[in-house]
Amino acid sequence: MTADMILFNGKIHTIGRQKEQVTAVAIKDGKFVAVGTDGQIMAFSGTSTKIVDLQKRRVVPGINDSHIHLIRGGLNFNLELRWDGVPSLADALRMLKEQVDVTPSPQWVRVVGGWSEFQFAERRMPTLEEINAIAPDTPVFILHLYDRAFMNRAALRAVGYTKDTPAPPGGEIQRDASGEPTGLIIASPNAMILYSTLAKGPKLSLEHQVNSTRHFMAELNRFGITSVIDAGGGFQNFPDDYKVVNELNDQKQLTVRIAYNLFTQKPKEELEDFKTWTASVDLYQGDDMYRHNGAGEMLVFSAADFEDFRQPRPDLPENMEADLERVVRLLVEKRWPFRLHATYNESITRFLEVFEKVNLDIPFAGLPWIFDHAETIDERNIERVKALGGGIAIQSRMAYQGEYFRDRYGEKATAHTPPVKKMLEMGVPVGGGSDATRVSSYNPWVSMFWLTAGKTVGGLAIYNEQTVLSRETALELYTRGSAWFSNEQQKKGDIAVGMLADLAVLNKDYFEVPEEEIKSIEADLTVVDGKIVYAKGDFYSFSPPKIPILPDWSPTKSYNGYYSPDHSGHVNSVQIGNSKADLQGTTALLIHSCKGSCDVHAHNHDAVRRSNLPINNYTAFWGALGCSCFAF
Repeated sequence: MTADMILFNGKIHTIGRQKEQVTAVAIKDGKFVAVGTDGQIMAFSGTSTKIVDLQKRRVVPGINDSHIHLIRGGLNFNLELRWDGVPSLADALRMLKEQVDVTPSPQWVRVVGGWSEFQFAERRMPTLEEINAIAPDTPVFILHLYDRAFMNRAALRAVGYTKDTPAPPGGEIQRDASGEPTGLIIASPNAMILYSTLAKGPKLSLEHQVNSTRHFMAELNRFGITSVIDAGGGFQNFPDDYKVVNELNDQKQLTVRIAYNLFTQKPKEELEDFKTWTASVDLYQGDDMYRHNGAGEMLVFSAADFEDFRQPRPDLPENMEADLERVVRLLVEKRWPFRLHATYNESITRFLEVFEKVNLDIPFAGLPWIFDHAETIDERNIERVKALGGGIAIQSRMAYQGEYFRDRYGEKATAHTPPVKKMLEMGVPVGGGSDATRVSSYNPWVSMFWLTAGKTVGGLAIYNEQTVLSRETALELYTRGSAWFSNEQQKKGDIAVGMLADLAVLNKDYFEVPEEEIKSIEADLTVVDGKIVYAKGDFYSFSPPKIPILPDWSPTKSYNGYYSPDHSGHVNSVQIGNSKADLQGTTALLIHSCKGSCDVHAHNHDAVRRSNLPINNYTAFWGALGCSCFAF
């Protein structure tokens, strides 16, 4: 047999053969046909075989995010300015200013999730004053987790919010002393006000949505992601909003495998949604690149236990059980797998009572089902999940909200949120994911840093030696573990003969780098279905042809998604305003303009501004000189 492609001279990590030395793989027709040493694998080469020298790089199975919102995220990726990984608020505000300057009317500038105030050197969020000074005329919408959004005055005008606009139940429009909206909208705790407001913004054309989705997939490939399970989402309507991924799949242009769940869109009409879909959509219809995967994560709106840890835990309404039972009965009858958003143990207890009741009448009998999130699930409920044959998909939300959870519930509770180690010990299937893009970032290496170092993106240690995972285990959750959640564990999640040929060649050795460097891991080469879909650095010659970024004012064109000093733009000399706060903001932009060594001392300013030094104290001696790195 002659292989289509051989990759050799690597350090290849396999899940099932960890004790064996694997340095090379052979791929044919989108599958691994041989896995072993260089000598063994070179026997499969021929005149038409593409041969890639891995240069001793670490290779891992393709990363599989078991809970992400790729379809919705793809439609909007080129519209959004990403603050994921940005090290300081000064940088974030600089990026905002630069994007405001190029965004045409009536478009908005949007920052939609993926960041936390604790990642910033300043350890704070932007103020409305700062945002309005930067953007007096261009609408700006900045979403922070599931708890709030900042809107400048231009955005308030664009959506028509006035002193007479009522807030929806569970939401708040903050107002000044005269009753006028300030620009801050708050989930208290219902996030619908955030999403419904965001939905009022202009959309991309179909052509640009296709382009945007391709670039979002390329961004996921950048981090070695080869598969995802799309968990649906609010304002993501089936089948209309799936037209883009359908088209890309038909044209063989998907670079990430997608298994999609269907998320109800009509409060009080959820049963009708699922009756329609179970009658018109065949379970698992599609192919290995794009396929249906069941129902959820929203099954009924009354079961939504909003995870804003700045707010008290919400009590679900009394009608929740009746609403949920009707839908779950239908899904079990139709043998449709389902998943359900479930943050709190109290909610999970009530959900399980419904599932157990249905199971008595219509046995689940091996039907896959999933709890998503499960941050505070207890051991008793983990046992109940196992007894019903369920799995738990965990996400890195605590990496972005750990500080808020600790402040409300204390360090002891935080250390077991979620209790991943206990889930694994008890034999429950666990898959890793992100819940990107409106809360956590899509970067899976930040997620693996959170699980193995036990820290938030702000550096807070929330887990201990008893609750952190080994690097091998964390990686397994994001590969073989996630495959269970789309019923594909026999074909993906490992580098093994017969498996789908998906892998990532990393720029750093995940198993050897210091823990802080895990967050900066990227792929130098990503292979999906036996084809190279992403390549850079030493492998750039293998890179697929680049496609333009549309529209030409897209933030993606300047910042390329997740923050990298190599793609972070530059500081413009701009006057933000005249107030003391504005002056300090302008000063911050200039102080943080150097991305490498500073011009005065040749120290690594970028490294220092990511540390805990008080570099944002511009009145201090070294801060006033614009260099706090004198000690390094």
